[in-house]
Amino acid sequence: MSDVETVPLDLLDRRTVRVRARNVAIAAVIVAAAFGGVVSLFAGPVGFLTTLVIVAVPLLLLAWTESRKTITLRGHEVVARALGSRVVDVRAATRLELFVTDMRGARTVNVLIGGAPKGKAISVALAMYAGTGGRELGVYSLRRLADVLAGNADTRALVLSQLVVAQLRAEARGEAPPNRPLYQLASLAPQGRMAQRLQPEAVAQFVAAL
Repeated sequence: MSDVETVPLDLLDRRTVRVRARNVAIAAVIVAAAFGGVVSLFAGPVGFLTTLVIVAVPLLLLAWTESRKTITLRGHEVVARALGSRVVDVRAATRLELFVTDMRGARTVNVLIGGAPKGKAISVALAMYAGTGGRELGVYSLRRLADVLAGNADTRALVLSQLVVAQLRAEARGEAPPNRPLYQLASLAPQGRMAQRLQPEAVAQFVAAL
């Protein structure tokens, strides 16, 4: 039996992920302590400690989970690992959505892939932009993702595959980030929303015009 190729789909390197998780953990403790201080005015030390635990523990758990999270493409399956693992067969996926998150001046283009075998969904960050620069998923990772998406007969998957291929071609031509498809899509999303789902019809029209 031949080995199945595993390709990393993590946009950020492990050091950056750990730093972000640490910052979230610090913020969680500060926020929890602030709430606890307010509650302690009425409920004393017991109220402070209870509030501290209730507010801080879920956020600390989230930070720890994010610090351990990795996403890979294993053959034609996307696998997300953190506390446990989630697996989605891209060729059989029935949920295929593109959305943009906007946080602290940085916009991230994500593709949400969901469906078989267990109805789970996994979000894969394709690129993150701030100003006229940013970070994009590696060329080989994008190439393999485009190939696997092309194996899904759903029109939405084919559109996403063509979008990724157009991104690769723009990079191969040496285009600056503002002239690349993913950057342009990120720029088109309305401002002031933490997460904005892009309509499939609009994405299809955008890709057809490339």
